[in-house]
Amino acid sequence: MAGQFETVAGGGASVALDEVEISILRSLAVQLLELYGPGDEPAEGEDPLAALFAEGPSEPPSDPALARLFPDAYGEENPEHSAEFRRFTENDLRTRKREDALAVIRTLDAADASGVTLSAEDSRHWLGALNDLRLTIGTRLEVSDDEDDRGLYRLPDDDPRKPMVMAYLWLGALQETLIETLMP
Repeated sequence: MAGQFETVAGGGASVALDEVEISILRSLAVQLLELYGPGDEPAEGEDPLAALFAEGPSEPPSDPALARLFPDAYGEENPEHSAEFRRFTENDLRTRKREDALAVIRTLDAADASGVTLSAEDSRHWLGALNDLRLTIGTRLEVSDDEDDRGLYRLPDDDPRKPMVMAYLWLGALQETLIETLMP
């Protein structure tokens, strides 16, 4: 698992991924979609414009990974403003995050023997999804900025967290090389 993104004409990127890597990435993106929950599509006959102004949740998610993906805008110091901000922004943010994960799944489904080629727009979706995957896995692994987290990188092979740590590191490498290809 050492694929690195490379620049392609038109502002996109490409990466060589084998079938196992594609399967892992696709599975993680599907799990991310499940974590976000179902989208709120307007019901048949419902005014789509009214759906744009539908209010979202006002309470932070109880799941730590979702709380990391949808943090309080004003922190615990100002819960009223955080609730108000969340109510009017979280639905749109969830929609965008779903679109990012779906773009990853679509491009992986279209992959061929040479790997995955992304347009400039798909590259932006991938950056969002890779970031969300890393945040989610990092939250589940309780990764922080502390020096103590370095022990995660030296886990014995029989530690049940080892596959997730390996995925976390791999996703970070993918994310870093994708960012590098998109920089002018």
